[in-house]
Amino acid sequence: MSTENDITRLEPLINEFVGQSQPYYRRVFGSILQAPGYKFTLNWVAAILGPIWFGARGLWNWFLGFLILETAAYIQIGMGLFGDLGSGQRERAESIQATLELRYQQIEAAESSGNTSTVESLRNAAEALEGALADAQAAATAADATGLWFIGGGLVALGIVKFIEAALANATLENQFARWRSDRSLASGWSMPRMALAAVMFVAAVILSTMQFAQPTAFVMLAEFPTDGNWRLAVGDWIQDGFDWLRRAGRGVFDTITAGMRNLLDAIEVVLVDTPWPVVAFVILMLAYLSAGPRLAIFTAVALAYLGLLDFWEKAMTTVALLGAAALISITLGIPFGIYCTRRPRAYSIVRPILDFMQSMPSFVYLIPVVAFIGSGKPAGVVATMIFGSPPVIRFTVLGLQQVPETVREAALAFGATPRYLLWRVELPLAAKTIMAGVNQTILMSLAMVVVASLIGAQGLGEDVLEALQFAAAGQGLLAGLAILFCAMILDRIVAGRGK
Repeated sequence: MSTENDITRLEPLINEFVGQSQPYYRRVFGSILQAPGYKFTLNWVAAILGPIWFGARGLWNWFLGFLILETAAYIQIGMGLFGDLGSGQRERAESIQATLELRYQQIEAAESSGNTSTVESLRNAAEALEGALADAQAAATAADATGLWFIGGGLVALGIVKFIEAALANATLENQFARWRSDRSLASGWSMPRMALAAVMFVAAVILSTMQFAQPTAFVMLAEFPTDGNWRLAVGDWIQDGFDWLRRAGRGVFDTITAGMRNLLDAIEVVLVDTPWPVVAFVILMLAYLSAGPRLAIFTAVALAYLGLLDFWEKAMTTVALLGAAALISITLGIPFGIYCTRRPRAYSIVRPILDFMQSMPSFVYLIPVVAFIGSGKPAGVVATMIFGSPPVIRFTVLGLQQVPETVREAALAFGATPRYLLWRVELPLAAKTIMAGVNQTILMSLAMVVVASLIGAQGLGEDVLEALQFAAAGQGLLAGLAILFCAMILDRIVAGRGK
């Protein structure tokens, strides 16, 4: 009884949502509401209109899926009706025919010169080509005869897709209705503009795809994007002019950055490279023990022994120095910037697409502007690594602070906490685990970029990997790769241990 009352109460909403065919959808939705879950029904209007029905109802995800399926079926039908199914075999036959004619000319020339052995071998080759030519021609004829199979397969596929559309239409529309009741911004009703847009997209996709697959050589503009090679050259020259102007205008700034990076890198290399190796190894072992216990310390000892015994120690420390300089700058600037973005959501809405761009850009592309403005060498490698590794720590800082419960902030403010106290004593401690995960990701991404930066003169283990690739020295490359792996695992475990 209560279910019937609920259905009666929802009838005005159903009428408002569906727009057209209200009695039909009141009956369908009522049966679905009486038995929650999927209930098999067939909507023949949806089957006839296909993706256009889903587009008119605002169900664009379903529209796209059924558009692809129906287009594939229509392509099969079009290839059976209009397609040149044996074109590939005919092209092969033409190629064999041209080669065969050349062999005939060679046979005539050999017979004229009286070279009997050459004539015999050429005749054998010609006989083989004649057999291949006959096979290709027969295959082309057989392919042309399969048109009915293409048509039949396409019709069967289209029928299956139409049945699926009819079976899912009412259920998908009811799910849309359930969401629409709580969010009136969702699409509702039967929209003629949406229907027209869906029809145009559907017809265009079917016609263009069928034309291209049925007659691939008849419509060249469908296979090749209309462009002009001079456009890319002009845009590239314009970008190059922009780089040249920035390099001249900002020479002082770039020189200052280079000097600062070099001084920081020299200071870290003094600690890691110039300090006696037993001292450096002892400090690293102590960090591993204090952060994650004796197991990590044992693993670290084995990894350091590998680096030392195989003569990777100095290059490994150089790599860690480059990584340390880049990661130190990234973390020092990234965490405060993440805090600022958390306090200024509007600023973060501008920064977030930039971070997406930075993380989507291939690592090798970062080297281009860095070399253009700073040059090659270690400072350029540090700058490229810093840019590549900065996004994770910024993102994780914002995420960690956003996950702090609002009730905790309100409680701290109610007890008289100042904004500074709230940040340092409440928010950052609660977000510390997430922030440390960002620091960990920044360090690992920086290590990956340090290896790539060897292409622009940044020294370290990346040089050995690059040389191994150049000279196809698989053994040496694998040893250098394991050295990089050990450095990454040591840093990862130490930072993860400190995070815990």
